[in-house]
Amino acid sequence: MPRLRVHAFSLSLDGYGAGSNQNIDEPFGDGGLRLTEWMTPTRTFQKMVESGSEGGSGVDDDFLARGVDGVGATIMGRNMFGPQRGQWKDDSWTGWWGPNPPYHNQVFVLTHHARDPIPMEGGTTFNFVTEGIEGALRRAFEAADGLDVRLSGGVATIKSYLRAGLVDELHLAIAPILLGDGERLLDGLGDIGDRYERSQLVSTNPWPTSSSLVADQEPNPRH
Repeated sequence: MPRLRVHAFSLSLDGYGAGSNQNIDEPFGDGGLRLTEWMTPTRTFQKMVESGSEGGSGVDDDFLARGVDGVGATIMGRNMFGPQRGQWKDDSWTGWWGPNPPYHNQVFVLTHHARDPIPMEGGTTFNFVTEGIEGALRRAFEAADGLDVRLSGGVATIKSYLRAGLVDELHLAIAPILLGDGERLLDGLGDIGDRYERSQLVSTNPWPTSSSLVADQEPNPRH
């Protein structure tokens, strides 16, 4: 049965998944890019962004590769797509990633404001969904054609799906940094922890660039 999966979502030691003051120069907010330092040197990341560099292997690369394997579509929040708010005043914005985004599948962007799909190089198409989180999930499963759907973020979007009990697998990469402010993922979720069972906990050795925690929810018959 296809699953909705969160993979390689980075948190700081103090629980923040993004810094404050997101803007065009700081897509992860103040200091937030440090959350991604564990993944950028990996072979999988370098392949995703088609950098031409080989990248490294190891635990971090293994986890990042798992987040790509078997995924047929992606869901993200509007804040992850870009810094604009309200009506789409500037249709020239096509995301942070340049002409060839690293998704290479159908991406469904949650928004309150309709916009035509944006086909990009490499097989990525950004589709803008105004029907809410369940509408986006339904369309993503249809597009994935039997494969899993990856929930990319950001923090508010993942929290919405967690509260609704729709996330089947949650992989959190704990980066060894403190942000001090921003958006915290695990606040205000009530008894959400009771629905999941930790299936794996791995630390990078000898000096941790991240620690990976994977939790799975009991099978959900909604699909």
